[in-house]
Amino acid sequence: MSNVRRRQEDMRVSITQLVALGQLPSELGASAPKIEEFEHLIQQIEAPLTKAEALALLSVFGQDDCFGLAWSLLHLVETAPGWPYPEANLRAANPWVKRMLERAK
Repeated sequence: MSNVRRRQEDMRVSITQLVALGQLPSELGASAPKIEEFEHLIQQIEAPLTKAEALALLSVFGQDDCFGLAWSLLHLVETAPGWPYPEANLRAANPWVKRMLERAK
């Protein structure tokens, strides 16, 4: 199974593929196929995430909620044991990361 972790610190294939897609597109400029690609990968990810996975997924958040996909991503990241991590503060300029950090307080 390609989505199985070999070691705890390894990231699952679906997460590395999602990170490789880049940021979630804006609702204003998103094409249906692009949204479906993000949605498909997000739906493949089972909680909980590892610390490495959660931190990697912070780069995927865009500026808006991308038709609810940002909320799905947020809930996945928050499943990582020990969330929030100090390293997340480096991405606090993103409104979604900032929201998650504030929710954790």
